[in-house]
Amino acid sequence: MAKSAEQPASRLPRTGLDGRRVLVVEDNRDGLETLLALLDMLGYEVAGAADGGEALEQARRFRPNVVLLDLGLPVMDGLQVARTLRKDETFADVYIAALTGWGAEGDRRRTAEAGFDAHLTKPVDLAALEQVLARATARET
Repeated sequence: MAKSAEQPASRLPRTGLDGRRVLVVEDNRDGLETLLALLDMLGYEVAGAADGGEALEQARRFRPNVVLLDLGLPVMDGLQVARTLRKDETFADVYIAALTGWGAEGDRRRTAEAGFDAHLTKPVDLAALEQVLARATARET
């Protein structure tokens, strides 16, 4: 994976776009590595997870500003991960975007009900991804 989140969140260096941290949760290793590398090149501090359980562990350690979350994950699906994050006050302001191959209206409704802020379908368009990241950043200010 790209940059790791081994240190507690309070000791993480503030780099990239004012320390904006993005957690990418994707069970396809190639897709995960590609997205981590792209976001790193765009100046974000990044961490990755390959399943729902690991996503929650990484979120607690890494304290992301944004979570790009696949829905069809092993251990715990993306909807469950989002609901779990939304129940925790620590993550109340985290911007959660679905990044999934599931793009039907019913899928979009389920992500909204689970607390997602945005829904992107794969293969993700770079402009759409940048718009979501810009909205997440604008919400923080």
